[in-house]
Amino acid sequence: MSERTRHIAIVGCGQLAQMMAQEGQPLGITFSFLAEEGENTSCVEGLGELVKLEEHESGEVLYQALGRPEVITAEREQVDVALLRKLQQFCPVYPDPHIFEKAQHRLREKLALTESGLPVASFVPALGADELRRSLGTLGYPVFIKSCENGYDGKNQWRVKNQAQLEDAIEEAQSQACVVEAAVDFSCEVSLVGVRSVSGEVKTYPLTENLHRQGTLLVSKAPFHDFQLMSQAQSYLDKLMRDWDYVGALTLECFVTTEGLIVNEIAPRVHNSGHWTLVGAETSQFANHLRAILDMPLGDTQCSSPTAMINMLGVNKSPSQKNEGVWLYGKSLREGRKMGHVILVDDCSRRLSRRSDAVIAELYSKSH
Repeated sequence: MSERTRHIAIVGCGQLAQMMAQEGQPLGITFSFLAEEGENTSCVEGLGELVKLEEHESGEVLYQALGRPEVITAEREQVDVALLRKLQQFCPVYPDPHIFEKAQHRLREKLALTESGLPVASFVPALGADELRRSLGTLGYPVFIKSCENGYDGKNQWRVKNQAQLEDAIEEAQSQACVVEAAVDFSCEVSLVGVRSVSGEVKTYPLTENLHRQGTLLVSKAPFHDFQLMSQAQSYLDKLMRDWDYVGALTLECFVTTEGLIVNEIAPRVHNSGHWTLVGAETSQFANHLRAILDMPLGDTQCSSPTAMINMLGVNKSPSQKNEGVWLYGKSLREGRKMGHVILVDDCSRRLSRRSDAVIAELYSKSH
């Protein structure tokens, strides 16, 4: 297949798929999208062929319906790994399905990180009320109880500081398999987005500082200036990419502690904390992910000026204040939903912080 007609299929139809397609079109790439049953496809309408997953449909039929893509990728880790393996018989799937299998289950993720020698918070697996109660005897308060599956943006996660909160969490968790994590004393959270191509070229973006609201990312600011921590994060990312023979974008979310970085979780995909790269870097995380999985040369990842990304959570109005771009995803409005984001760039970090605060105040003046 020539570069002129290169075609990628994306599993998932949300805003990450949308931005991959938008960033890929200038590269001459065409797209198709695989939607699960009942999945909203408004984000990707008009960006490529939409294919709906039908039960018991063979991998070959799906591959043909997707336009016989050169490569298949996914916008989220919660995908059907068996389906990806079926499709892998017809073309490469990047990242490899075994990565999604690790990342979509919190215990498997923790074990994979520790097997590669990366530091994580002390944790205990627990299934059911008795094991959850026993875990506190091992870890002590405070802890975080997190479901092994379908836990993101604060969902299916419980901060537990005493017995009463533990019993409440047990009632809400029901019989879900969980990981109980000791609370980490940290000064802030940072993330690192890196990209590795099929042929092994690696590029990383600067460390990014992340601020959350009610468990969901609100603001990301880059670059986070700490050479030692950047070097440590890069070493973590390089180790995982080598151990897993990784291809595509990979994101590490870490806690900054007095002992260095502790890995919180990974995302085998483009990531919300990397949206700032759409303006703040010469080549965005989306374009570099596509370049990586097609084995094209990777683009520049440097951040020349301080840049901030502000999530629009349950808000779909653009701010009136000066900004360098507003992305609206085209979703129906719902409380707390990621409706879009705003990017700010400034040559002064302090002024950027003031501008970010002002945009947040304007966006959330009525809804929060």
